[in-house]
Amino acid sequence: MQANGNANQRIARISAHLNPNYPKMEGSSGLQQVSCRAKGGAPGFKVAILGAAGGIGQPLAMLMKMNPLVSVLHLYDVVNSPGVTADISHMDTGAVVRCFLGQSQLEDALIGMDLVIIPAGVPRKPGMTRDDLFNINAGIVKTLCEGITKCCPNAIVNLISNPVNSTVPIAAEVFKKAGTYDPKRLLGVTMLVVVRANTFVAEVMGLDPREVEVPVVGGHAGVTILPLLSQVKPPCSFTPEETDYLTSRIQNGGTEVVEAKAGAGSATLSMAYAAVKFADACLRGLRGDASVIQCAFVASQVTELPFFASKVRLGRTGIDEIYPLGPLNEYERVGLEKAKKELAESIQKGVSFIKK
Repeated sequence: MQANGNANQRIARISAHLNPNYPKMEGSSGLQQVSCRAKGGAPGFKVAILGAAGGIGQPLAMLMKMNPLVSVLHLYDVVNSPGVTADISHMDTGAVVRCFLGQSQLEDALIGMDLVIIPAGVPRKPGMTRDDLFNINAGIVKTLCEGITKCCPNAIVNLISNPVNSTVPIAAEVFKKAGTYDPKRLLGVTMLVVVRANTFVAEVMGLDPREVEVPVVGGHAGVTILPLLSQVKPPCSFTPEETDYLTSRIQNGGTEVVEAKAGAGSATLSMAYAAVKFADACLRGLRGDASVIQCAFVASQVTELPFFASKVRLGRTGIDEIYPLGPLNEYERVGLEKAKKELAESIQKGVSFIKK
């Protein structure tokens, strides 16, 4: 009997990892739900992905399961999260994966999290602008951020849901209403445009993209995306034609993918890669690593706008420092004015959504 009891406890333990609300099996009185970490589970941080069953969420969840800094990974969605969780849980990495399905389990998914990543929302389709996404995704972000205010107000929030230029102000207003707003902990993920910039510059200059660093400032849509090609590392010089080509391609990289997929989706795999790269930087900051610097769309005084993407240094409480833009050439100064004009409208749209 003792052996059977131990076996039932082990089964319950595994079941609890996959789904904390796993039902008690009929006829197995010893099978009780328990909340625990797997034996040998990795030490590290607790991370939740909201929208884990989507086109970005699934590869993002897989890559976060592989991250050695993650000890517990909560996968939440309104549909299909049990299948994604079961699939990813078979990977022999240290993080324990748990499933949360539907609005009723949102708060359970968020309790105790160190980092919350939000890719939830509808993707862009051919002919659709980021503004077209606003009405749907704005409501989704509002609901998810209301859960964060209740359950993990001190978590670092990585917001991916488009349009980022508007959803980050929405999140900020939700947190302000709840009295939990800490601008250091709310970061709009613009890493994909940085990844694209590094890749496209490397292609033009014949360099290894892993050795290229392009600061991309402003925002995360169209002309609000401003690559600072004058500040590329290693230092490069570009002809006017190369500058025009690279700036345009970086600004329109998302459209390039949407059109190439011909109605089948938007940038999901590269976005998941970029999101994990940024999340890893946040976790290294939380761990206390020195000189963790990335670009992100954050509350800022770099310009007269309340939010702006620029380089930030990450630390134990989120953003430790926001860096100034540095010297800009004439092409970049003109681009900055265009970016600010459109950004101001997008930011106000997000603020008005909550205040109306």
